[in-house]
Amino acid sequence: MAIIEIEGSRLEVDDDGFLVNPDIWNEHIAHLIAKSDGIAELTKEHWNVIRIIRTNFEEKGKAPMIRALCQESGLKLREIYGLFPLGPARGACRVAGLPKPDGCI
Repeated sequence: MAIIEIEGSRLEVDDDGFLVNPDIWNEHIAHLIAKSDGIAELTKEHWNVIRIIRTNFEEKGKAPMIRALCQESGLKLREIYGLFPLGPARGACRVAGLPKPDGCI
């Protein structure tokens, strides 16, 4: 576990940069993590993906499978990578404040 500081905010993260406590997540933290991942601005499309991921996590305790995320968002996988260059797991799930998804290397 580590503490990272982004623009004056201190966040406890695991060794891969995922929030240790997803309950502290808010939109401000999402913006901070996105900026640290090289995403200058979170668009409507970003927020749609983030909300799908968070809703799935709140209801099922885990991130949605990639296929389900694509179906529900109406985006192709390459479009999700366009929004989150680190990918749906390492990028989108981190910005959404989730713990590291199972199977994420």
